[in-house]
Amino acid sequence: MARVSGHKAKAIGARSPLGRRFGERTGVELAKLGLETEEDLLRHYPRRYVERGACTPLDVGTPGEPVTYIAEVVHLTKRFARDRRMQIISVTISDGTSTLPLTFFARQAYLASHLERQLKVGTVAMFAGTLKQGLHGQRELTHPEVEPLDSWDDEETARREAGRPVPIYGATTKLPSWKIRDAIRTVLDPLTEAEVLDPVPAEIVSRRGLMSELAALRAIHMPEDKRDSSRARHRLRYDEAFLLQTALARRRADLAAFDAQPRPAVEGGLVTAFDAQLPFTLTDGQVAVAGEIGADLAAAAPMQRLLQGEVGSGKTVVALRAMLQVVDNGGQAALLAPTEVLAHQHARTIRALLGPLGEAGMLGGSSEGTRVALLTGSLGAAARKAALLQAASGEAGIVVGTHALLGERVQFADLGLVVVDEQHRFGVEQRDALRAKGKVMPHQLYMTATPIPRSVAMTFFGDVEVSTLREIPAGRSPIATHVVPAGNARWMERVWSKVAEEIDGGGRVYVVAPRISSTQEEEGVDVDASLTGEGEQKRSPGATELVDGGPDSTANVEDAAAWLRRFSGLDPAAIGVMHGRLTTEEKDAAMAAFAWGAVPVLVSTTVIEVGVDVPEATMMVVLDADRFGLSQLHQLRGRVGRGSKPGTCLVVSWTEAGSSSQERLTILAETLDGFRLAEADLEQRREGDILGAAQSGRATSLRLLRVIADADIIEQARADARELISEDPNLAHHPELLIAITQLVDPDHEEFLDRV
Repeated sequence: MARVSGHKAKAIGARSPLGRRFGERTGVELAKLGLETEEDLLRHYPRRYVERGACTPLDVGTPGEPVTYIAEVVHLTKRFARDRRMQIISVTISDGTSTLPLTFFARQAYLASHLERQLKVGTVAMFAGTLKQGLHGQRELTHPEVEPLDSWDDEETARREAGRPVPIYGATTKLPSWKIRDAIRTVLDPLTEAEVLDPVPAEIVSRRGLMSELAALRAIHMPEDKRDSSRARHRLRYDEAFLLQTALARRRADLAAFDAQPRPAVEGGLVTAFDAQLPFTLTDGQVAVAGEIGADLAAAAPMQRLLQGEVGSGKTVVALRAMLQVVDNGGQAALLAPTEVLAHQHARTIRALLGPLGEAGMLGGSSEGTRVALLTGSLGAAARKAALLQAASGEAGIVVGTHALLGERVQFADLGLVVVDEQHRFGVEQRDALRAKGKVMPHQLYMTATPIPRSVAMTFFGDVEVSTLREIPAGRSPIATHVVPAGNARWMERVWSKVAEEIDGGGRVYVVAPRISSTQEEEGVDVDASLTGEGEQKRSPGATELVDGGPDSTANVEDAAAWLRRFSGLDPAAIGVMHGRLTTEEKDAAMAAFAWGAVPVLVSTTVIEVGVDVPEATMMVVLDADRFGLSQLHQLRGRVGRGSKPGTCLVVSWTEAGSSSQERLTILAETLDGFRLAEADLEQRREGDILGAAQSGRATSLRLLRVIADADIIEQARADARELISEDPNLAHHPELLIAITQLVDPDHEEFLDRV
């Protein structure tokens, strides 16, 4: 990072407010861009570069947004206003294909003359301002800022600058790109190598063939050519990857320094008995991952492992074997789930898989087994007291629960393993609260049902080991996915007749909507706002649109259920609802009625996205599917086809063919590979959102690094960081790096770096 040292620190002041250096007015405008200090300014990298003499398209941009164009003046006229007190200068600029009118106002004659000299026909300049809609519908700029590209003070400067690409920065209406460029150069030009602290150790810079930090900053802001800026971006991307990976490597080393109770495999124990009673054979992937986890549990250092896998790949079975290995050693395991629906589902699944092994002390239970306790916030007083007692006494070897597990009154006899499902839904303090309930640091296993591309795993989870299940167990039925245009009445009629056919055949059908009601925001929808609303078909609302939201609204559970009961031809009593506003008892009743077939159609929000397992569910209809992320749609459709019959998923959308939203849905229909879908999803999202900026509420520190495209850089940085931390865990010999990491891992970033 560009931090200055020595006596220059006070003069240059990489952390000093910009208002002191450039004036209060400029400081205010820079602050609008999130630029508060000189270091922020140096890290405000160009969005793009334009070759001098090359014009930028004038047809880009919409009224109301700030724009910067490089174009040629092709026409200029001036006239007096009606009151003769002001002159109006009308200019037309061209990019060779399109033209754009500009209007300037000058109350003094000398200003009008200056504009005439500055904007002679043939002049190529940068023009920056806010686009407006003219009286006749045309786009125009009124009194834009102007920077001629040949306005250098001397011939030497002209020769040096003439061949350089022109950097274009994110700017404001009152602070155009070239003024930001000038401010950056004011800070950057006086710096010397000795004044810039390089966070990457010199031996790594040399081994990787990287530019120096100062050279990279100069090359990205003032490149000699495209190759120069490309090399600079590579170096600065490596910086970002290396700082993050070093911070994660330090966390990894810190956690490894804690003592943990080894929990080795016990021959002839619960794990052996569990494997013997399983009605299926573990896949090769499950066996391999179970071996990795088992070896971690046998070590004296606390396990830190992420278990991810495809929908239906058998993560729960693998996690349960790990829990039983801990129980075999006299310890307990806690499984933390983000919702009551998921906690209840986990408890039912684990009890069903264990059978008598999970009913120790009960009639018909195994004397060598254990107990499974469930603890949620909605339990009655008696049930809660019983669960607390089972956890505290050690009677329950496995305790499943929600946030209720984190309460002060919850105690364990010997907590040896913490399993966190959908870990990203829990904050740092919540996970730490559960860890603290162990006598020593418990082993930790994190599970995620969303497939994570390898490059993302390296970025998010650099301080944990990652185990991946790709293989689907034998016997799982295929799922066919089809995209249904909501505007096609005939197709929509076929959707609901298909639902009736599935019910008549003994199946169950989910109907998923983004909202609970017309006044409720989306419930748990993983949506990128920049990808919605494209290519919407516009037509007058009709009665049938109540079920699918219509082109100008969003589908919701309440209206969809009401429409289906009245107009779909289905038995009204066959249609139930499920969403987050229901009480636990209502949710349990709805799921039970759906599973039994008493209510074979369940209209729901994404509350059924993860963990819900109804083998009879054979079909899903997702309304307004373009409002969901690809990975979320993949998880949703994983709720069907879990039994002996194949599954069908119909994704309904108002998007038009050719729109990016429609392309995403087409990808979903073409593949069942969750990892491919996850990459496609991430490639279309803003990088900052992927990397946690939305959680921290501030701009991400990763300005240039692209998770998917820069996987090689991330891998190099991770290898370098781990090697460095193994040699110098406290960074005692690398103070520049320690300073950089300290500033990176501030409270606003803590949640991001502590995601696991």
